[in-house]
Amino acid sequence: MMKQVALGNVVQINPSSIGKSFPFDEIDYIDISSVGTGTLSGTSRIKLKDAPSRAKRLVDHGDTILATVRPNLRSFLFIKNPTPNTVASTGFAVLRAKDIIDQRYLYYSVTLQSFTDYLSANVKGAAYPAVDTEAIARGTINLPALTTQQKIASILSAYDDLIENNNRRIKILEEMAQAIYREWFVNFRFPGHEKVKMVRSKLGMMPEGWEVKKLSDIVETQYGYTESAVEEKIGPKFLRGTDINKASFVDWDQVPYCKINEDDYLKYKLRKGDILIIRMADPGKVGIVEKDIDAIFASYLIRLNIVSVEILPYYLFHFLLSDCYQNYIIGASTGTTRKSASAGVVTSIDILIPPRKLLTVFESQVSMIRSQMNVFLDKNINLRKTRDLLLPKLISGEIDVEGLDIAVENR
Repeated sequence: MMKQVALGNVVQINPSSIGKSFPFDEIDYIDISSVGTGTLSGTSRIKLKDAPSRAKRLVDHGDTILATVRPNLRSFLFIKNPTPNTVASTGFAVLRAKDIIDQRYLYYSVTLQSFTDYLSANVKGAAYPAVDTEAIARGTINLPALTTQQKIASILSAYDDLIENNNRRIKILEEMAQAIYREWFVNFRFPGHEKVKMVRSKLGMMPEGWEVKKLSDIVETQYGYTESAVEEKIGPKFLRGTDINKASFVDWDQVPYCKINEDDYLKYKLRKGDILIIRMADPGKVGIVEKDIDAIFASYLIRLNIVSVEILPYYLFHFLLSDCYQNYIIGASTGTTRKSASAGVVTSIDILIPPRKLLTVFESQVSMIRSQMNVFLDKNINLRKTRDLLLPKLISGEIDVEGLDIAVENR
C-alpha cells in the first residue's frame, strides 16, 4: 500500500551539532566543494579551533545530507561509516531516518527530480537563497511498506555499488599515471637513468641533456567564454571550474550546457588534448579533454595551447598536477577572500624539458592508463542513466517490486 507522507514525519532534520562538550580537537569537515550528486571527493581534516562557523552538523552512518543553498540543490550524499568527528557544513540539511523508513530508501526519495524541484520552489532570500528546515519537513515522499522500501533500495543501490567500484578503479588508475610522472620526472628514475649523468641547473640537479624553459615560451593562453550554464541542451557542453576542481578527469555527463553563436563557438570549441587551468576561486586546478566532444570552456578557465614540439599534452598535464606547480600557484595567486591567477602568473614558471624520445614513451604509457580510466567513466555514465530511469518508476510504484524475491539488507 503506497501512501504519501511529509518528510518531517519520518526523519529527524539536523538531529545533532557541535556543542561545548564536543570531545575532539579535530573534525573531518564536509563542505559543498567536496560533494557532488551522490559522491564525496573527500573530507578536510581541520583543527576544531580553525573550523568555519558554518561547520556545525554532526553526521552518522546512514544519514542523508542534501544541500539547501541555491545553486547547489542537486548536491546530496548518503553517509557511510564516517569517523565519530565528521561534521557537515550548515549549507547542508542532515536527514536521519526514523524506524518506519529505510535509510537508503530515504536517500533515493529525496534525490528524485520532483523533490529537488519542490526545494527549488521553496527557496527564500536574495543574498543567501536557501530552503529552510520547515520547508524540507513539509516536502512529501511516497512511503510503501518497509519491506518494499528495502527491495527498492536494494535494486537502486546495486547500481551505486557498481559505480563506487568503478570509482575505486578510476582512482587507482589516476594514481598509477601520477606515480609514473613522479618516478620519471621528479625522482629521475626513468628508463635508462643509470646511464645518464646528473648536472646542475637553476632548478637544481637534473639529467644531462634536459633543458629548462619558461612555461610561457611553450604554451599560448586563452581565457574562456562568459555565459550562464543551463541544464537544458540548448547548445554545446559548457566546461566550468567546478567540473575540474575535484578530480583529474572530466565527468562529461555532469557538465551543463550553454547558448553561443557560431563565431564564438569556433573560437572556444574544445579539442581532444586541450588542457584547462582554473584562474579564479581554485587557481591552479587542472583538467584535460580526453575525447572528441561538443563543448566550450568558461571564463574562469584558461586554455593552454602547446605551441612547441618540445612537450606533449600528458607531460604538461601531469606537470601542472605536480606538487611543484601546485605549490607555486598557491604562493603566486593573489586575493584574500577569493584567490585568482592571471594567464601571466599561470605560465610564469620554469619547466623541465626531457628528451623527446622519453616524452613519447611516457605519453604512450599514460595514454593507455587514462584510456582505461575513461572506459570506467563511460560505464558509470550508463549505470547512472539506467539507475535514474528506474528511480522514479520504483519510487512511484509504477514498477511493482512487492512480489519480487529480492535479497535485502539493512544498511
